[in-house]
Order: sequence, then structure tokens, then C-alpha cells
Amino acid sequence: MSGNSILNSAKYSSNNTDEWYTTYETIEEEMKHYTKQFYGKIVLCNCDDPYESNFCYYFMKNFNKLQLKKLICTSYAGSKIDQIKNNCQITLDMCFNGMEAISNNHGYVLIISKMPGIIGEEVDDATIKKILSKKGIVKKLKGNGDFRTDECIKYLKQCDICCTNPPFSLFAELFSLLVKYNKQFLLIGNQNAITYKEIFPYIKENKVWVGYRFGDMAFRVPADSEPRNTRFWIDESGQKWRSLGNAMWLTNIDIERRYQKLELTRHYDPEIYPKFDNFDGINIKRVADIPIDYDGIMGVPITYIKYHNGSQFEIIGEANHGSDNEFDLFKPKVNGKELFKRILIRRKDN
Repeated sequence: MSGNSILNSAKYSSNNTDEWYTTYETIEEEMKHYTKQFYGKIVLCNCDDPYESNFCYYFMKNFNKLQLKKLICTSYAGSKIDQIKNNCQITLDMCFNGMEAISNNHGYVLIISKMPGIIGEEVDDATIKKILSKKGIVKKLKGNGDFRTDECIKYLKQCDICCTNPPFSLFAELFSLLVKYNKQFLLIGNQNAITYKEIFPYIKENKVWVGYRFGDMAFRVPADSEPRNTRFWIDESGQKWRSLGNAMWLTNIDIERRYQKLELTRHYDPEIYPKFDNFDGINIKRVADIPIDYDGIMGVPITYIKYHNGSQFEIIGEANHGSDNEFDLFKPKVNGKELFKRILIRRKDN
């Protein structure tokens, strides 16, 4: 799919996770673990409006600190800038000076190869506002800014690392593009994406892994978002918020966490660890319950991925529906009761 037809099949509704905006603190907290890997790189944020995205703001602010070679940020058409401007890290009123009228039919691109300031130090907000207020610094794209268009893929080909929070409904598509063009990435997604057929094989082969933040994340949402009974609130400024309990960072950038071994204390007891009804393996209710002395296949909660060390355990496959992909081996059941998806692992002989 390409060209003008793309957004016809991908409408971004404020009632789903496709218009959830990441906080600066969430990005900063994760990025502190990757500082050296970003030195001198070309960074692409290809789901990020230059005026509202905290990914764009973070990399502008830390451009000199990370000694980036270039920053490229592209946005979708119809971005709800006006609904979020009062809570953006950068005051937008200054940024629109001299800029052409915002178009709902086109995306925009910001390209920065140099930022004023001292190498090794953060760029102050006043400088960032001044840069964004310059006429021509943010340019209109020919198309709608969807990362799958040829126009945006040209920017993807230029980058070393893609760092963004893509629409969750398109997470697998962005992942596949980044793999196709052999790019490094650091993405926010839903933990369920781990078992997607496009992604799980790379998890299994230790080519992709989760980052440091794996669990609850808070996101700003547009003003027209419907209230909910749980995981929804409005702050004192009137900004609406939602949170997601199973969010994650997914990356192929090497990190120290991958080499930390999972400390285990439990021992195998067939009375405690029942076998699956339809597979020769035992069910593990919690990661902390993984026995240190069982050599067969174990079905562990999906949260195990946070602790996976490829030298300690081998990922055999997954147990979900038994039909999602070639690695989805069976639908997990114990004593006739269906269980939530499991990751199948086996202890390595160390």
C-alpha cells in the first residue's frame, strides 16, 4: 500500500492508542541507558509532529549532548496540535511565527543538522523556540506524512536509529520496515506485540529485545478523548491523560540489561508445576517461580521477556492460539482451563 490511499485504511481515532502522546520524562528515563549508542548518529522520529512531539523536543534539547549528526522528525496529516499546544513542552505560539498555515492534508518535516550551544551540554528552551520559529525550518511534505509512503521511507533510509511511539495499530508495519532497511530502533509499543508473527521470530533469535521500562506508562491524549472509569484522569491544567499497564520499549540496540542473569530459588516439584493438557511442558504462573532444576520446556508469562538472558534460557516458541505463526505451538490449557498466552523457554546447560 502506498501513496494517497494509506490513511483511508488507517483512521486514527482518539478513542484508541493511536493518538497517545509520550511524556518527556518517559523518553528521558529510557534514553539515559543508550547515551553512547546515540553519539554521532542520524536520528529519525517518523511519527512525530515537530511542534508537539516530546521525542522531537528531547532530541533537539539533547542534540549537542548526544553529538547527533542529524535529527529528522516527520508528522502525520491532521495532527491535533491545537488541542495539545497548552501542555506541550515548547510554547507553540512563538513557533508559528512566520510559518505557513497548518494544513490538515499534509504532513510536515523538521530536519536539523546543527544546534546552537556547547557540545556536550543541553540546548535551552529559548534556543529551541527560536529555531522552531524560523521560517522554513519546518517544511510541508508532499504527502500525508505516513511513514509507509515513499516520501517518508527516503528519510528512513537516511537514519541510523529510529526512535518514536508509533500508532499501536501500525507497530508491526513500522517494525517490518525498520528490519527491511536494517535500521536500529527504540520504539514504544504494547507488550502484546511481542507475540506478533512479524516480531516474535526476532525475539526468539535474540535479535530484538525489550528495553528498561516494561509496564505502566502515562500518555497525554487529545481533548476529545472520552472519559473512562480506570486509567484516565484530567490534570489541573485541563490536560487529559490515559495510562497503559502493559506498555514497553522494544529495541535492537545493545544494552546491559540483556546480560543480567535471572536469580532463581525455586526447585521443581510435579505437584506444584502441572503440565499443560496438550503439550509436554509445565506451566509457570510467575517469573519468580521458574525452577532452577527443570530441563524441559516451561510456559512462562509474557512478562518473562523483561528478564530474558539468551545465555541462560532458550526461547522455544509461544503458546497463544496455536495458529498465529509457525512458533505458536498450542493453545495453553491446564486441567481444562484456558490460560493467557505463554512464552515457551528451556534452560540452557551452563
